[in-house]
Amino acid sequence: MENINSRLIKEFAITMEQAESVIQLLDEGNTVPFIARYRKERTGGLDDIILRNFTERLIYLRNLEERKTDVIRLIGEQEKLTAEIEKSINKSETLTEIEDIYRPYKPKKRTRAIIAIEKGLKPLAETIFSGEFKGDINKYAEGFVSEDKLVSSVLDALAGAGDIISEMISDEADYRKWIRGQVHNFGSVETKGSSEDTTPFEMYYEYKEGIKTIPPHRILAINRGEKSKILSVKIKADNDKIIDYLRNKCLKGNSETDKFIELSIIDSVKRLIFPSIEREIRSELTEKGEIGAIDIFKANLKALLMQSPIKGKVVLGFDPGFRTGCKVAVLDETGKVLDIATVYATAGSQDGVKKSIAIIKDLVIKDNVEVVSLGNGTASRESEEILAQIITELKQECSRDLYYVIVSEAGASVYSASELASKEYPDIDVSIRGAISIGRRLQDPLVELVKIDPKAIGVGQYQHDVAPKKLDESLKGVVEDCVNAVGVDLNIATPALLAYISGINAAIAQNIVAYREENGKFKARKELLKVKRLGAKAYEQCAGFLRVMESNEFLDNTSIHPESYNATKKLLDFLNYTKEDFKSLNFKDMDERIKDINFNELALKLETGAPTLRDIIKEIKKPGRDPREELPKPILKTGVVQMKDLKPGMKLMGTVRNVSDFGAFVDIGVHQDGLVHISQLSDKFVKHPLDVVSVGDVVEVSVIEVDEKRKRISLSMKNQ
Repeated sequence: MENINSRLIKEFAITMEQAESVIQLLDEGNTVPFIARYRKERTGGLDDIILRNFTERLIYLRNLEERKTDVIRLIGEQEKLTAEIEKSINKSETLTEIEDIYRPYKPKKRTRAIIAIEKGLKPLAETIFSGEFKGDINKYAEGFVSEDKLVSSVLDALAGAGDIISEMISDEADYRKWIRGQVHNFGSVETKGSSEDTTPFEMYYEYKEGIKTIPPHRILAINRGEKSKILSVKIKADNDKIIDYLRNKCLKGNSETDKFIELSIIDSVKRLIFPSIEREIRSELTEKGEIGAIDIFKANLKALLMQSPIKGKVVLGFDPGFRTGCKVAVLDETGKVLDIATVYATAGSQDGVKKSIAIIKDLVIKDNVEVVSLGNGTASRESEEILAQIITELKQECSRDLYYVIVSEAGASVYSASELASKEYPDIDVSIRGAISIGRRLQDPLVELVKIDPKAIGVGQYQHDVAPKKLDESLKGVVEDCVNAVGVDLNIATPALLAYISGINAAIAQNIVAYREENGKFKARKELLKVKRLGAKAYEQCAGFLRVMESNEFLDNTSIHPESYNATKKLLDFLNYTKEDFKSLNFKDMDERIKDINFNELALKLETGAPTLRDIIKEIKKPGRDPREELPKPILKTGVVQMKDLKPGMKLMGTVRNVSDFGAFVDIGVHQDGLVHISQLSDKFVKHPLDVVSVGDVVEVSVIEVDEKRKRISLSMKNQ
């Protein structure tokens, strides 16, 4: 255990006390969001991202120690364990190193070497490999010719001995480690195309790139091309250098035996070592590609979920379409459905279009709609033109302002047909539910998007090339962190949202909703303890992330944990706030009252920690604060821009829709996202696009080039 702690300290640049505290907290069943938010004194303020990486690494290192124990036991059972082998195993830092050491002792299929050993040729192989033989090796080999053992000649005996030596060389852990490093550092990935047709893999038809430098997105693209049988892929390395290395290690300066060892070296590299190393390198590259894809997906998903909501506005959700019409749903400020309709605004006769415009205008006036949330799918461009016309007419006819925002509709159809949507809107047609989802995404992206499988939201890169389980686990962690960072209203939260709260699983989430339906709204946080299967530990984990606006205890509507209520009230008393101030939440002058306070001394007096005290003060100053409100608001539009309107040099405001290894895709309102290549993201060198932009960012871009035929727009964020 000490070894694990030491490695974690080094890798995460933290203290021993921090490492031990985090491990203890995790082992006690505490969740990452809870530890990050409410155990800062013990962790030294480590955030949720570091804590999740720490957790993953801890699991890996524990598995590593477990495997070391297993391998030592397995070799010991064969009575071949030496102090040197055990020391090598214990010094291993990766699972690959352990498997290299275990390789000679691992049960094998019937290899050529095993067959040769069965023929009694191991002594001959050991004699040759020792380099100490004096005399004629051919004559010595005659003693191993045996009809009973199917060794028909001296050549047969020497060939079998060569097979044994080849495997001995291949099984040597130190050799494999050096060769693997050589291939990794100086080898390359080479691809060739098996088709002359134009495909998405055309750039890889004749391609070569260093293993050490190839970026994750190219690895996954190459893998996909290989899987589609369009590309053939090889790992190339300097085999001559590898053979020279093995010559230096294995040849003994004995002219009689070295010539046989030389043949075994070449055979071992070609038949055993390199194919095995190639598989390992390909596997490592794929893992690198998956980690890169998952990291980008996580960053994009977090940015999307944490987009600033548009609160307090009546929204019209608009799901565009042609033949089946456009689906419309009007939602009040809380997301409640006021009206629904299907209009044929983008297809059909002129009379039909006029009627559709009239219906939408009537809904806007009747329900006092302030903004339209327009899905970006099929018929979106045509729908945008209709909305621009409606906005103009409303301005002229009744001086009414109306805006629209283009929203990604990825996953809306998945949600519409889901069991959850059926429970939420049992009396509303499946086709209309998509419009409701699109509208609610604008009002509160987090609340709406947690209802959908993250993989269906459309911000991933090569997500279908990543191991599903690994992707699901990573994305679930992102959603958990986002939901808990914002907090949820206990009395309106859906089971889908509650299930992401720290300490609450899907079953408890259903029990909370069932309790609410049976007993009415929660009147206080502590009432959660009456919910079936929600015990003291779960309450400790979840309470701080759940808001109860209806509670007489005003702290129940903050992110302050119940365990800190006494400290909070002592603080307010110390600062001379009255009960009337409590009721009116009048703490605006707090900065003035605390400016001369020594936090460490006050924390000690209040029996809490300084980090917790700072969090309490931050929350009291803005009770129920939503961290997303500090982020850029979506761009509200009143008119339409078409691709043909774009000219090089034109400057526009846009919203980042997706980020990849090679750049960012920006929505500038023409229904074709433009690409800001990584080289155009900044005047300074950019190591990765995520260092500069995130999904949801509102950015100024200039048009570099427009290719209408290929529907490609090149943009720049440089100061030109």
